[in-house]
Amino acid sequence: MANTTSGTVTFDKTFAVDEIIEEAYERLGIQASSGYQLKTARRSLNILFQEWGNRGIHYWEVSDADINLVEGQSEYIFFRATSDGTSAVTTPANTYGVADVLEATIRTNRTAVNQADSALTKIARSAYSALSSKLSKGTPSQFFVQRFVDKTTFTIYPTPDSTNAAKAINFFFVKRIQDVDSTYTDATDLPYRFVPCMVSGLAFYLSQKVNPQLTQTMKLLYEDELARALAEDGSASSTFITPKNYYPNI
Repeated sequence: MANTTSGTVTFDKTFAVDEIIEEAYERLGIQASSGYQLKTARRSLNILFQEWGNRGIHYWEVSDADINLVEGQSEYIFFRATSDGTSAVTTPANTYGVADVLEATIRTNRTAVNQADSALTKIARSAYSALSSKLSKGTPSQFFVQRFVDKTTFTIYPTPDSTNAAKAINFFFVKRIQDVDSTYTDATDLPYRFVPCMVSGLAFYLSQKVNPQLTQTMKLLYEDELARALAEDGSASSTFITPKNYYPNI
């Protein structure tokens, strides 16, 4: 006979910010959190998410969109938020908070059964700077990404000519993790795999403020759980092993 269980898998969906903060404080021996304790913990949680931006690609934040190409336009801007400006026209719309562009293809007949993609090469700033005629028109084959405080720019080369204006650039990008605001009953913008390291990370950050004696212990726990989460987070692919002949005496 099967065990009687809840039948749900939504703990991460209902694990609200106030409960996350409460759990982190309890690990530091503090049983209640209110007022300034909530405010400072929310600030630390947002700083933690910002720090994760330096930890590599977070695959749950990877999305793709199509840029509607414009003849003669090489640069397409994606702002941090609507308050910073209006992002380039894409499908789907409202592409904001782009942290980086991973890969891109130029797409022909994007709504037809004979759709065709051709990969673009991502180049560094030095390679883009060395291009002699950046406004040359033709079929885009390369792209260059610049990341600023309030926006990310996506520049293609060559600039689309009239025959390419009807095409689109399909690109995969990493979004920034959403902020934690003052609505403490909201959940966070994380998959379930990152819940343990999020709580451990917050406990580590808070320990530096309220219980420095535990900081080193909290750091070790946090780094261990984060490493496991990052190892599990990813895009798995098949592994192939090719035998190789070995002649030791030749």
